[in-house]
Amino acid sequence: MNKTIDVYFDVGSPASYLAWTQLPTLAERNNASINWKPILLGGVFKATGNQSPITIPAKGRYTAIDLMRFAKKYDVKFEFNPHFPINTLQLMRGATGYLQSPRFGDYLTAIFTALWVDKKNLNDLEVVSQVLTDAGFDPVEVLELSNTPEVKEQLKKTTEEAVSRGVFGAPTCFVASEMFFGQDRLDWVERALL
Repeated sequence: MNKTIDVYFDVGSPASYLAWTQLPTLAERNNASINWKPILLGGVFKATGNQSPITIPAKGRYTAIDLMRFAKKYDVKFEFNPHFPINTLQLMRGATGYLQSPRFGDYLTAIFTALWVDKKNLNDLEVVSQVLTDAGFDPVEVLELSNTPEVKEQLKKTTEEAVSRGVFGAPTCFVASEMFFGQDRLDWVERALL
């Protein structure tokens, strides 16, 4: 039985944030591990012809309401970011750069909280720099790491891998070869682990 959850995510996705608040406990409860896979959601959209629900007014309004419902259900703080959509290229390179580091969780906590709790404008590099500083990171080091050829290539490869596996949005989870799209499918992820 495969007890690993592959999680393709982008910090600019509010649904990825909500999944991130739940997945560690879900994995622990099922004695499973999480294989976090940072992707560039814009690249996935381009490759698949998909787009953010916010681009369709009626769907965008409904999605915002539904996200709030799930935040309440999960008992987590959530605020829709007025600066959405956010260009997450540098942020996801940072996530990729810290993926194997003990500080990966700290990085995600800082970025997800800034975006989906504190409603910060992470399109502004000065704001990003302050968020990182407040979380104990050196923004210059993060930028240098994010711009290494290895990190850039890894983010590109993981995004291409996601598309090759059928991913069209985020978050998307896999248990073995079974795919589950959306933070509202975590109950199915859990059942697949049993």
